[in-house]
Amino acid sequence: MSIAYLAQPEQQQKLEWLDGGMFSVLLDTAATDGQLTVGRFSVSKGEAPPYHMHTNEDEVFMLIKGEALLWSDDQEMELSEGGIVFLPRNVPHGYRITSDTADLLMICTPGGIEGMFRHAGRDMATPRPEGFEISKDRMAEAADMYGQIIVGPPR
Repeated sequence: MSIAYLAQPEQQQKLEWLDGGMFSVLLDTAATDGQLTVGRFSVSKGEAPPYHMHTNEDEVFMLIKGEALLWSDDQEMELSEGGIVFLPRNVPHGYRITSDTADLLMICTPGGIEGMFRHAGRDMATPRPEGFEISKDRMAEAADMYGQIIVGPPR
């Protein structure tokens, strides 16, 4: 049984993510009894994850601020500020930020994907190791551990 959970911004885990961006873990499986993961990306122009698909969870993300190109299966779409997209599991997808900065809200159900971000990213509350980077190998390892399949390079 889930109980109400509140985490103020200063209590939310912040992870260094791709291209110097930040991923904040807003709600994780511990907070939602495994039902969902909610995260927020703060990223810059050009940020793009590898083209991938989720085998364990469905994903929704909303572009709170900014603009992006989105690929889902064979389709290329423009996502503008306030736009929202549903990406079912087992459908390859990816995006590329086209505005100077972007703020994205991500919701995945069931929860668990935050483990991938924690494994590949870096907790910003800890000192940054010299030369830290999210390498392709580290990303592939984290993806494999959490049911993500990297289909190809970023688009």
